Amino acid sequence: MKLNGIEKALMNNPIRAALQRWYEAPLLERLGGRLDGLQVLEIGCGRGVGTALLFEHFGAHRVVACDLDPTMVVLARQRLAAYGSDRLVLAVADAAAIAAPDASFDAVVDFGIIHHIPEWPAALREICRVLRPGGRFFFEEVTDHALRRWSYRTFLDHPRDNRFSAQAFVAEVERHGMPVTQTVERFFGDFVIGVGRRAGSLAAIPVSQDS
Repeated sequence: MKLNGIEKALMNNPIRAALQRWYEAPLLERLGGRLDGLQVLEIGCGRGVGTALLFEHFGAHRVVACDLDPTMVVLARQRLAAYGSDRLVLAVADAAAIAAPDASFDAVVDFGIIHHIPEWPAALREICRVLRPGGRFFFEEVTDHALRRWSYRTFLDHPRDNRFSAQAFVAEVERHGMPVTQTVERFFGDFVIGVGRRAGSLAAIPVSQDS
């Protein structure tokens, strides 16, 4: 589900970029470590602020970044023009149907896009599928506690059904084969932040009823 105009304005501003750089990225690094020399997938890349941090802050060698909104991919391409095609691939794509072979990435990063996906468990299954054994899933997500707020319901567009609490999100991440060792909740439970690690074989991962 694409962001509406108000949320695009909220996401595409210097305050949001500063929050990603000085708060979210360092917290995710503390929880899950760096990505030096690794191949990384970012879902919901927006205008590429998080993608740049994967290179500059986390040390990723190569990033595949995708977004459902073509206009965001164009903005990301402009922002990230310094990175050649050997290190960066940008694409319009759906995180619930990732066009990549099994076990393609060392890490997948979600800077708050999965709560926009109606069939969000399908996205988690795809993330686990494309992670290599031992690969990490870095997530910063918005919970149903936030989505029930008047401001979210009035001004922003999100799927209304099948939303998740922090506990439900972590449980689903783990059910799809990515054990989570530590999470933090922020802003009165509105956000859940953590890292899961791909374990086991794809054959051992149950098919979600929502996939």
